[in-house]
Amino acid sequence: MEGLHLTADCFNCEAAPEYFVSPESLRLCLSDITIAAGLTIVGEKFHPFTHEDGSPAGVTGALLLAESHVAIHTWPERHAVTLDVYVCNFNHDNDSKARQIVDALIAVFKPRTVSRQELQRGELASDPTTGLATGLTFEALSDHSFAATRINQVLARHTSAMQDIEIADTSDFGKVMRLDGAMMTSEKDEFFYHECLVHPAAIAHPEPRTALIIGGGDGGSCEELLKHPSITSITLCEIDADVVTMARQHLGNIHRGALDDSKIQHRHEDGFAYVGSCSDVYDLILLDLTDPVSPTGNSLAATCMTEEFFQICARRLTTEGMLVLHLGSPFYHPERFSTTLAKLQTAFAQIHPYTVFIPLYGALWGMAIASKQLNPQTIPASTVNQRIKHRGLPLLKYYNADVHQALFALPNYVKDLMPAT
Repeated sequence: MEGLHLTADCFNCEAAPEYFVSPESLRLCLSDITIAAGLTIVGEKFHPFTHEDGSPAGVTGALLLAESHVAIHTWPERHAVTLDVYVCNFNHDNDSKARQIVDALIAVFKPRTVSRQELQRGELASDPTTGLATGLTFEALSDHSFAATRINQVLARHTSAMQDIEIADTSDFGKVMRLDGAMMTSEKDEFFYHECLVHPAAIAHPEPRTALIIGGGDGGSCEELLKHPSITSITLCEIDADVVTMARQHLGNIHRGALDDSKIQHRHEDGFAYVGSCSDVYDLILLDLTDPVSPTGNSLAATCMTEEFFQICARRLTTEGMLVLHLGSPFYHPERFSTTLAKLQTAFAQIHPYTVFIPLYGALWGMAIASKQLNPQTIPASTVNQRIKHRGLPLLKYYNADVHQALFALPNYVKDLMPAT
């Protein structure tokens, strides 16, 4: 049956000792948290273990739910605990309740480190007219709102050393790539994201030659950058080589061969480490990253959203160079949007956020250009048109001179998220 399965392995926990050795304390804790989340307990079992000398050796316990189960096992000698929560979504979407339970238990045990996994379970139904597997996939925009997309068929699925990678077919978006359950890009709407990530900065620069892309393993940003004839070299620093492999095999309509272009130099390493150790300077640095924390708790991109990282990026830019990144949704992620701009402000004199609606993400999405001196908002439409014509850019689906100006026109609620100058 369709549902969500969550696990968390918690290490170096600082919770009170009773939560590692007392079945009753664990029972009360799990019961209170589960009831508060709105799930229904129909049974329970908690069993203590002891060492040969009679000292406590941990507790295993489970709550049987009308919706499925909550399970726990403690290792007092290791200050560790494992959590296992599964909820069925037959009549209701219980995903947020399951996440609430795991979040609350992690808060109780106070681990210094935690490894979280998230798995959408269940067999997709069959469409009798096509024979394809179908099913809705939900992605959280916040704790209370979700974007849903119907999957016609999962075409490929692979678990790399770093994350789960999935290619699926959909009716509205064509082929999509998901990483750790989060939508990354699609064949039919990728131009909303990639054109707006690349061209406002690339056109604002008088003649961009060198670029660094951190992330971007689907190849869409490379493909857009290569449309500028002055580009001589692009370093694509995608930490997970398997993402590039999957994109090569399945997402040709997005990268259009760019991943194998002779101007692309591939590096499969951590973006923070690469920028910190390299000596090259770039006209453009694009952070084409996953969210700082994925739905499964994976934080591959988190170090590339810090003040320290932005300051290093500033040193890797030419005088007229620009850093471009996405900020999340100003409506659903206002704190992330605001704090990222504040961090950029510590490294750059010019910070210019802009917004574009991304259909696949189901939300208005924020992006920003940061630079030492160049202001992309002051480029007149006539100059944008002249550069588009001079560079022989093919007809784009989203970006043009009018859009360049409009992207930077911010609603008041977005202006309110701007850091003080």
